[in-house]
Amino acid sequence: MSREDFPGWHGTTIIGVRKDGKVVIAGDGQVSLGQTVIKGTARKVRRLSVKGSDVIVGFAGSTADAFTLLERLEKKLEATPGQLQRASVELAKDWRTDKYLQKLEAMLIVTDGKDLYVITGAGDVLEPEHDVTAIGSGGNYALAAARALMDSDLDAEAIARKAMAIASDICVYTNGKLTVETIPA
Repeated sequence: MSREDFPGWHGTTIIGVRKDGKVVIAGDGQVSLGQTVIKGTARKVRRLSVKGSDVIVGFAGSTADAFTLLERLEKKLEATPGQLQRASVELAKDWRTDKYLQKLEAMLIVTDGKDLYVITGAGDVLEPEHDVTAIGSGGNYALAAARALMDSDLDAEAIARKAMAIASDICVYTNGKLTVETIPA
């Protein structure tokens, strides 16, 4: 069976919100195969502790591919302690140029509390303009909702939770079973 014959895994909405000295990454728990929900409680947001610094990572896409990228990111962070931007750029360069890594199908949102980035296999390390970023099937719904809420009195976590609730009401590949990790700036 070729990849084109496979109905395809869908799912995931991951959002990163930075507001008032706090950064939150939240992700839903749904994994779907075609039109079937395979799992509703997957954990797609992880905390990495490398050489005394905390980094939170949320991923969308293939789980095995994302874990491969998480391992590579950890190695980059070990080589450049406290330099998330540099580690992210080095990961993106490897991902873009290494023939094995080029086949990986995932995206990452990463933060150390100071910086917030989306890392893609196209070699991108993107910093959001409005302190909100989102990836995955429901990412655009969550992004729009969070951007609308940024001027409210809600804190970063409340914005992320509300945006994820809105995305889960709209996107059939997103559910309301969240993993939320917070890190101070």
